[in-house]
This record gives sequence, structure tokens and C-alpha cells, in this order.
Amino acid sequence: MEHEKRIANGTRFLVAAACFVIVVAGMRTASSILVPFLLSLFIATICTPFLLWMQRKHVPKPLAVLLIFVAILGIGWLLAVFVGSSLNGFSKALPRYEEGLSQKTTALVTWLSSHGVKVSYQLLVDYLDPGKAMNMVASTLTGLRLVLTKTFLIMLTVLFILLEASGFPNKLRAALDNPDESLANISKITEVINRYLLIKTQFSLITGIAIGIWLYVLGVDYPLLWGLLAFLLNFVPTIGSFIAAIPAVLLALIQLGTGSALLACLGYLVVNVSIGNVIEPKFMGRGLGLSTLVVFLSLIFWGWVLGPVGMLLSVPLTMVIKIALESNQDTRWIGIILGPGPPPETATTKKAQQDN
Repeated sequence: MEHEKRIANGTRFLVAAACFVIVVAGMRTASSILVPFLLSLFIATICTPFLLWMQRKHVPKPLAVLLIFVAILGIGWLLAVFVGSSLNGFSKALPRYEEGLSQKTTALVTWLSSHGVKVSYQLLVDYLDPGKAMNMVASTLTGLRLVLTKTFLIMLTVLFILLEASGFPNKLRAALDNPDESLANISKITEVINRYLLIKTQFSLITGIAIGIWLYVLGVDYPLLWGLLAFLLNFVPTIGSFIAAIPAVLLALIQLGTGSALLACLGYLVVNVSIGNVIEPKFMGRGLGLSTLVVFLSLIFWGWVLGPVGMLLSVPLTMVIKIALESNQDTRWIGIILGPGPPPETATTKKAQQDN
């Protein structure tokens, strides 16, 4: 009997693993369709609280959706125009920046040689190719512009999601056998994701504004562009802030010299450490927490499956999976492992047992 039970458990595991591989392969193949849809869901999730607020103020639903849609469309249009013009200017100046960075590399090799450190210029260029560093920036911004070219599809999907948002619970009540439990789980997921996105958007906006102002004060070219990049990449956990700092610091080095580059680096360090490591965690709380290892692995996984947008949405997507796993008794242990530590009720229960 015990042997048959082990075989059954092993079979269940193999079937679940096979289903997981098939689903991931399908998502990666359909990434061109999934990416606009997930971005639409991301935008609609941020906008839903505003829609519900206007409905509580007795604003008719069609008018409320129209106002939100016009606001999103206006912001999207300004963003597309700004990114497009900035990218064109940066692309035209890219050869000049690459030449300046090559000159800095040559000067570094000369300085090291004068102090007795023999370094091959070709070897340094092979490992630290300045052209690749600047082209990485251009490719990142080009990827953003390609996403913005699908604005019509994304905006249309957001419109339909917002129109369906208020009537979705009633549909679930009519369709499910146990709607209260399902609605409670969906409500919990929506609440947590909304809170995460709202807090993350606010602090990312503060980060982008602070970086843009600091670079403007230093006199670095395209400060608004680097502020926008800092805002967007702040959604990418762990490495986003470092990636956002690379182009601005390199540009400060080329344009203004070593002192300004160090000041730009210091500005990024102060802003990201104070906001990302001190202020933001206090507002997030443990309820929104994920293990640091899980955050890093989710960044790699979703980036591989969905590309740059997957990296942007890696934490929200992983949090949805974590909450869904915690809502089922059979998979609750996986959700706990994904978190930063044991849930509060578990710690309380253990303390009560020790006291007894």
C-alpha cells in the first residue's frame, strides 16, 4: 500500500512537471501576444482603484472609463513622443560618445602603464568594450519604443478590461459552485498586487525625478531620458537600478570627466539605497515580501520567457503565483517557501506552544 502511494505521488509529480514545462514553452512561444496583454493587465490593475473611486462618487461607469482611457492615452502619447525624440538624438550622438569612451579607455591604459601596471589595450577593449556599453542603452530604448508601437492594441485591451472589471464578480458568482471562496482569493490577489504596484510606482516616480534633477544639475546630456530609464528599471528588482546607472555614469565620464561621473554614481547610490533599501521596505511590509533568492530567480525566469517586459513584471507575476499557492492547502508550503520567512500566524502559534 505504501509502495503504491509512493508511485502515485511520483506520477503526480512527473505529470505536474511535464505540464509546467509545456505551459512555459507555450508562454515563451506566445510571448508576442502575452507581452501586450500582460502590459494591459498591468496598466488596468493600476487604474482600477481610480475607476472604483469615481464610481463611488457616482460618476457613470462609461464616463469614468472614458476619462481614464483619455488620461492613459495622453500619457502614452507624451511618453512615445519623448522617447522617440530622445532616442533619435541619442542614436545620432552615439558614435561621438563611443569615440569619447574609447579615448577614455586609451587614457586609462596609458595611466596604468605609467604606474607600472601593464595592461593590453586590445584585451581591455575585448572585456570592457565601450561600444557594447553604449549600444546596450540604445537597444534598451529601442525595445521600449517597439513596445510603444503596440500602443493601440494595449490601450484597446485596457479599455475592455476596465469595462469588464466591475461586472466580473457577478459573472464569477453565477459561474462557480463555490464563488465566495474563489472571490475571496481573487480579491486578496488583486488587493496585494494593487498595493504593490501603487507603492512601487510612487517610489519609482520619486527615484526617476530625483535622478533626473541630479543629472540636470551636473549638466549631463538627456537628464529626462535617464530619469525615465531610472523610473522604468526601478520595477526590475535587484539589478534594475544598476543597469539604469550605467549609461548616465558613462555619459557623465565622457562629457564632463571623472569627477562628474563619480558625483553621478554617488547620486544613484544615495537615491537607490535610501529609497529602495530604507524607505520603500517600510511601506511594503512583510505581506508583500518574497525571498531575495526567489526575486532574483523570478527575474531570470520571466526575463527568459517574456523578455524585458517579463523582467519588469517579474515580481507582480511571482506574487500572483505565491498567493495562489498559499490559498490551496496542498500547495501552501510552496507559497511559504517563496516568502521571506514563516507567516506571522505560524510564528505566533509556535510561541504559544512554547509557552504551554
